[in-house]
Amino acid sequence: MALTTSRAQHPDQPSDDGDDVARRLLDSSAQLSYDPLTEVDWDTPLDKDFHGASPEWSTLYGTAYWEEMSDAQRKELTRQEAASVACTGIWFEMILQQMILRDIYSKDPTDDTFQWALTEIADECRHSIMFARGAKKLGAPAYRPRRVAVELGRLFKTTAFGEAAYAAILVAEEVLDVMQRDWMRDERVVPFVRTINNIHVVEESRHMMFAREETRKHLARAGRVRRRIHAVMIAISAYVIVTSMVNREVYANAGLDEERALREARANEHHKSMVRASCSGLMEFLSSCGLLTRPALFWYKRAHLI
Repeated sequence: MALTTSRAQHPDQPSDDGDDVARRLLDSSAQLSYDPLTEVDWDTPLDKDFHGASPEWSTLYGTAYWEEMSDAQRKELTRQEAASVACTGIWFEMILQQMILRDIYSKDPTDDTFQWALTEIADECRHSIMFARGAKKLGAPAYRPRRVAVELGRLFKTTAFGEAAYAAILVAEEVLDVMQRDWMRDERVVPFVRTINNIHVVEESRHMMFAREETRKHLARAGRVRRRIHAVMIAISAYVIVTSMVNREVYANAGLDEERALREARANEHHKSMVRASCSGLMEFLSSCGLLTRPALFWYKRAHLI
């Protein structure tokens, strides 16, 4: 599902039917939503003959270390990496929910946009529980972002508003969306993870549509200074999110030399290219909104998003 605008409409402008967008999202949610507690096979024991994610998305894929690893080690690594991504997703979904609640706190509860926002929060609650159970079933510990990332997230969720909040939400959702589309179609990935990814992709498509609409709507009221400040805030949040996806402890938990794995992962051009490709649509949107300023580009390049 994608948000379309006429060619004559400036990209910064929200669509003329913003309320209609919320109504259509509510209708879509009523027709196509999932309950992970019943849709995902939680009872079948983990089959270690499967990967946890598409191998090509592993941070070590294409490195010398990857070539030395046994098939069992590669599968264990992708399971740990998938669990780390899930835990990072929970962390950001908690930030997302608080930002949306602050945004709608004093708005009209009879409005479709207000009701859609609550629907999105309900979706994210279910997703967080789903990711938590998925990480546990993959045999992983509770991976947590670095302390500095946690504190930056605490600051961001308290201070971000308008386009800064919604564009940051979009960044997190878009980065996950592309990789999860690959994982859900990959028969090498353990079936319950494929189901989790399918649920998340379907429901997040509505969230991304809403985030784009809200970003445009808020930018239409933003002055030049606010726009430039928020462009950098969004870029820094993107850097923190992307660099927090895979916790360094996944390597030791997969039985690897953590320091060597970390060195090779940081230098892995294949993985960097995968991340850049996954963000091409996102960067095009941010550019169309005037949010790819020179200072912002510094952070996107550091995160290998562009």
